[in-house]
Amino acid sequence: MSENNQQREEVFSKAVRAGKRTYFFDVKSTKANDFYLTITESKKRIGDNGTPFFEKHKIFLYREDFQKFSDGLLEAIEHVGTLKPEDPNGTSFEHRASKKDAEASPSEPSSPYSDVNFDDLG
Repeated sequence: MSENNQQREEVFSKAVRAGKRTYFFDVKSTKANDFYLTITESKKRIGDNGTPFFEKHKIFLYREDFQKFSDGLLEAIEHVGTLKPEDPNGTSFEHRASKKDAEASPSEPSSPYSDVNFDDLG
């Protein structure tokens, strides 16, 4: 793959380590210069022969589905917060949400969504 194709395809990448798992959020571009997101979960496993390997699960999220996916994810997370308001570390779901809101600028409206313009990424 040429350097130009590599730059066009890989727009943004963010790795999030969470215990035994790592989540990768990768924004990529298509040949038509549109954007999509891949979310990959990677877990280290040990094979039958004792050799470590990484088990990966990946989903592709297309631009036209971003809002519906975000709405569904937020609703599911909020529902978990109502079922069990504390995570294993003892931090309440409400505390995390209010802390995030408090960090937002007072002049900005409080919203669980970022105003992301993917046209600015290219």
